Amino acid sequence: MIKYENIGISFNNKKVLSDFNLEIGPGQKVLLKGKSGSGKSTLFKILLGFAKPEEGKVYFQKGPISPEKVREIRKAVAYVSQDPDIGEGRVRTLLEEIFSYRANRNLFDSQKLRSLMEEFELEEDILEKNYEELSGGEKQRVGIIIALLLEREVYLLDEATSALDAGLKQKVADYFLHRRNWTLFIISHDPEWEREDVKIIVLEKLIEGDKCIEDEKSIESGTNIESGKSVESGKNRLRRGF
Repeated sequence: MIKYENIGISFNNKKVLSDFNLEIGPGQKVLLKGKSGSGKSTLFKILLGFAKPEEGKVYFQKGPISPEKVREIRKAVAYVSQDPDIGEGRVRTLLEEIFSYRANRNLFDSQKLRSLMEEFELEEDILEKNYEELSGGEKQRVGIIIALLLEREVYLLDEATSALDAGLKQKVADYFLHRRNWTLFIISHDPEWEREDVKIIVLEKLIEGDKCIEDEKSIESGTNIESGKSVESGKNRLRRGF
């Protein structure tokens, strides 16, 4: 379903990732770990068409990334970041806007919304609050719920539970990981995502020429050389589904 082939990434003329290879099949769960600046989030941005690799290619559904393919990917993928930036104003109004876009029409389910809010311990009055006034944990849960309401084939979760307490981290991880047909690509330092059926890949900051140190459950490879500065992802556009 998703394939990274010999990917190289540089920031500010410094190589941070080289010869990274990873293939994620339908229904597979992959957890990517590593220090800040190791290129983890950029791998998501490349898949979504918000960044380009310096080297290598990325494939989705056996086809290489292209402008046309990016549109297909954004309709099939839901992305949740550490700090979801979905806009300003009442949460209810933002939901209405998101589900008014052509790609998202007919997906809104008020009963499922209430069920997910209860599952992730959000009171119904949060819908009347301004999104920008919510806590980090509340924003993350709203972002997660929106992603689930979109009912996509693939979920990219970038530190999506970092602001939650241990109990909520467990609830969210259980909810996603118990769905066998869902394809998950996860970036997280939270141990709640580490399970026997999750492939774990660890990118370490190493000197140039060394190989990436990987968790024993991982079978893919890459070379992480040094840290760098991330680039803007343009994640706001993902909510429109194009």
